[in-house]
Amino acid sequence: MNIHEYQAKAVLREFGVPVPNGIAAMSVDEAMKAADKLGGPVWVVKAQIHAGGRGKGGGVKVVKSKDDVKKEATRLLGSILVTHQTGPHGKLVNRLYIEEGSAIDKEFYLSMLVDRETSRVAVVVSTEGGMDIEKVAHDTPEKIVTVSVDPVEGIWPHHVRRIAKALGLDSDLQKQLSPMLSGLYKAFTEKDMSLLEVNPLVVTKDKKLICLDAKVGFDDNALFRHPDVAALRDVTEEDAKETEAAKYDLNYVALDGSIGCMVNGAGLAMATMDIIKLYGMEPANFLDVGGSASKEKVAAAFKIITSDPKVKGILVNIFGGIMKCDVIAEGVVAAVKEVGLKVPLVVRLEGTNVELGKKIIASSGLNVTSADDLDDAAQKIVKAVKGG
Repeated sequence: MNIHEYQAKAVLREFGVPVPNGIAAMSVDEAMKAADKLGGPVWVVKAQIHAGGRGKGGGVKVVKSKDDVKKEATRLLGSILVTHQTGPHGKLVNRLYIEEGSAIDKEFYLSMLVDRETSRVAVVVSTEGGMDIEKVAHDTPEKIVTVSVDPVEGIWPHHVRRIAKALGLDSDLQKQLSPMLSGLYKAFTEKDMSLLEVNPLVVTKDKKLICLDAKVGFDDNALFRHPDVAALRDVTEEDAKETEAAKYDLNYVALDGSIGCMVNGAGLAMATMDIIKLYGMEPANFLDVGGSASKEKVAAAFKIITSDPKVKGILVNIFGGIMKCDVIAEGVVAAVKEVGLKVPLVVRLEGTNVELGKKIIASSGLNVTSADDLDDAAQKIVKAVKGG
């Protein structure tokens, strides 16, 4: 689960991490009141969306008058902000963050994430702050330094020294880095974050080290332990289909293609998407119904797929182990009878109760194409969508 920048900074502030003062605003009037309260003389008007690249997309503006605060707030609220992470469709700006200006001397990059190879939290830093870290990794990987933190020990002085050296911080700034790093690590672990990114981490002209930006993601599986974090969720920033899928514990991710997929097992789902691409088309989603889905869950999954107007064909690919083919068949039939079927549907079943599953679909009277294997299924759905 992702949250907005202003929410992320509020969380970090609880752990003693230095961040600039700022106030969230849902209207132009609230933005003006925020500017009055912060006092100026420099303000930063920031669009709040769940996507990076806001500055390059025109969503972050530094202004030096209250009139300009009003002008930028009016421009941004209700607008569609397009960045390299939103895609061409962009995201609607419903809220702003009005923040005090900072006199920046240097910019760095810092993030924390779970390194699965070491089963530790990795602290990633770079002197190339304010830039896309992906570009830095591609063009100048030597400028990225990764420090592993043992979960038993936590942050120790040697971590601080290594990171300070990597960033070229003097002794005064290293003293500031120590409590900041400890606060960030404590926030990351205690709140079950999956990602904590500060880009940029800045040194101001008066030699203060502050987190100028903050991007935070939380482990969905741990939200039950953090009702305060769950309350920060902004469903308007999420795909409606993904939100609906979460209600049924379905692993669903919306994509940009035209062939909807319903599969059991993440590996099989990825293989299904790959073979669709192999035959010249794009998947409309990743959807793993899991190994113990009920008829109702399968029906819900099918409805989510058909609710996507981009879907021009559907491929159901089930390898029955724990998941029984007849349960999938009953769910598909029930969903089709309820919502109708306006696009081609190809079903490939294999494994437990496969013959019963095929019989249920065959006797349903539905216009469904059966496939013998994954290759056959992919070719048939691609041909059907292309009008063959």
